Amino acid sequence: MDHASVEPVPEDWNRGIVIVAHPDDIEYGCAAAVARWTAQGKDIRYVLATSGEAGIEGLPPAECGPIREEEERRSAATVGVREVEFLGHPDGRLEYGLELRRSLAGAIRRHRPEFVVTMNHRETWAPGMRNSADHRAVGQAALDAVSDAANEWIFPDLSEPRWNGVRYAAVNVMIGHDHAVDVTDGVDAAVASLTEHARYLAALSDVPVAEQAEAQIAMATGPKAGFSATRAVGFELYRF
Repeated sequence: MDHASVEPVPEDWNRGIVIVAHPDDIEYGCAAAVARWTAQGKDIRYVLATSGEAGIEGLPPAECGPIREEEERRSAATVGVREVEFLGHPDGRLEYGLELRRSLAGAIRRHRPEFVVTMNHRETWAPGMRNSADHRAVGQAALDAVSDAANEWIFPDLSEPRWNGVRYAAVNVMIGHDHAVDVTDGVDAAVASLTEHARYLAALSDVPVAEQAEAQIAMATGPKAGFSATRAVGFELYRF
């Protein structure tokens, strides 16, 4: 792609939702953009397909899920998000298809956003770095669910009225972005947000949690070629 074409993500909207697979998915960079938007007074809400209950080795799902849900709620509050919804799908076993599309369309109809953020649905994060099946399923289903939520004849069993007010969807990506958000003022909040996932991060590495968070956010929010910002997060933007 032509990096010179990288443009700012539109911010002429008031309510947005972030749809991801697991607790912590938002915090690896995207939360820096959320911190910017909530500071502008925007209403941002989180929708998580799973509770991340299969995410900590040695910790049974029945114990892990509630811990990770609470970490996500604290993490969300750090960047100004007060409403976090968990849809209860099985961690590690998400499948793209009608069930997931129906669930996400229902969430879009409930929250009635103008702006939807979701995650990378490609096969890889970067060359040689494979993306997880859950991430791929949720990212693809979230984009399709925007259209599903707007059509009264798709999933007529849903109790929520159709919602055709989504104007943009933005897919958070590390490479291949065509838009970006200046998060220079949101980096500290993003680090604090990721740090709230203390039990999860401690299980990943012996490196202190705060150091892990700082390193991950530094990697995710580096400057983007062709975009004038000291720190930025990249997105693929879709219009509806």
